Amino acid sequence: MRVLLIYPEYPDTFWSYKYAVGFIDKKAAYPPLGLLTVAAMLPAEWEKKVLDLNVEQLDDDQLRWADYVFLSAMAVQRESTKEVIERCQELEVKVVAGGPLFTTEGEEVGEVECLVLDEAEVTLPFFLEDLHKGALKKVYTSAEKPVLTGTPVPAWDLINMDHYVAMSIQYSRGCPFDCEFCDITFLLGRKPRLKARDQFLEELDALYLNGWRGTVFIVDDNFIGNKAVLKQDVLPAVIEWMENRKHPFRFLTEASINLSDDEELLEMMQKAGFKEVFVGIETPDEESLKECHKYHNAQRNLVDSVKKIHNHGIQVSGGFIVGFDNDPSSIFDAQINFIQQSGIVTAMVGLLNAIKGSKLYDRLQRENRLLTEISDSNTDFTLNFVPKMDYNELMEGYKKIVTTIYNPASFNKRVMAFFQEFKPFKRRLTSNELNLRYLKALFKASFYLGVLEKGRLSYWSLLLKTLFKYPRFLPEAVTFAVYGFHFRKVFALYGKNDDSEAWGDC
Repeated sequence: MRVLLIYPEYPDTFWSYKYAVGFIDKKAAYPPLGLLTVAAMLPAEWEKKVLDLNVEQLDDDQLRWADYVFLSAMAVQRESTKEVIERCQELEVKVVAGGPLFTTEGEEVGEVECLVLDEAEVTLPFFLEDLHKGALKKVYTSAEKPVLTGTPVPAWDLINMDHYVAMSIQYSRGCPFDCEFCDITFLLGRKPRLKARDQFLEELDALYLNGWRGTVFIVDDNFIGNKAVLKQDVLPAVIEWMENRKHPFRFLTEASINLSDDEELLEMMQKAGFKEVFVGIETPDEESLKECHKYHNAQRNLVDSVKKIHNHGIQVSGGFIVGFDNDPSSIFDAQINFIQQSGIVTAMVGLLNAIKGSKLYDRLQRENRLLTEISDSNTDFTLNFVPKMDYNELMEGYKKIVTTIYNPASFNKRVMAFFQEFKPFKRRLTSNELNLRYLKALFKASFYLGVLEKGRLSYWSLLLKTLFKYPRFLPEAVTFAVYGFHFRKVFALYGKNDDSEAWGDC
């Protein structure tokens, strides 16, 4: 059996980092972890190839080679997914599809041979058994939430790691919180399911032995969903593992804001090599937090919570939303002020959209407020529901936020505010390879952003201020400058206002 596992292309979005990865000679931010894990679950005797359309193109010969195409996608990859299915149909190649997009939308995306939905640990074995019998069903689905102790190490040998900025691994699935706009509890449940400590270390070993050095993204939707096990079992082992290997990795992950409440956990994550955590801040407005069931963010000083995480050498990247029913007209200035005061450099501000599978989608459907299919890029100036706020006011306010916070002057101020609070455990550039990468990035950034771009004065201003006040953070300053360039390009693209001075110089 010959199987081609295809990962569809991402559009230009905030998180694609399309305009940033080239500065360090990479092609994409992260590898297709789900497909690599599925590949490891398939029979060893099968011939398997992984094709990530974010790093290489698909040609007809590759499709003709395959007995089956396995396709996995998230909602944001919908358009590329449709194109792949159409090409397979033209060449009469059978498609087996799964992943979040197909779990929530089924064959609305395109007609396929089989849908293997939900979690592969449960549904894939039934598919393989029926395939062996020659009696395939159309859909394989299950509400069971499997333990993760049997999940194999991803098949890293099927990709070229050099194409990617970071590698990805998973420690847990599920989130104890149940935010109205989120579909995680629908897909993965509220009770966090964990991999065993030794299993997690085995995955770190696999990356290390395959030669990876650098950033590792722990893709959990809430890494700290079970704090007790982390503190008592997993993090002490990771700290020891990292020390024995002279800190080859820098971890980033996602967590809830209550991370800031646990001093011991912060210190352990810092020692383990965590450099960044994505936190869903959403909004500084208390009523909107209650509306979306984000109670763990309410009744606290969110700016102080962010700064406490920064004080432990862990950068907070934040998610923000406007468009809640309870948002007042002042929400746009409030979001700007919060982001600037908190020093969250990577601030993803999006318009609220209703995702299928979320409680928000169900509520808006009952209220007859749903409009169109969601685009799944909540930074593209689209809504899929009727907001309570006047539509034009919402769009103008949203545009004001993103043009303000990613204007080079505002962006640079935020970088300086972050450096003022940031207290890393130790320098994280521990090899000649990483130092060479940053030197190359510095050269490229200085040429493109410091010479060719209109915003070159802002670029040199950021670097000079960093050299005078925080010289050890020069690599971070270069990285942020590149990120800022990418973010401005993306927002200008979707705002259809590329030449506007309000966007800053792209």
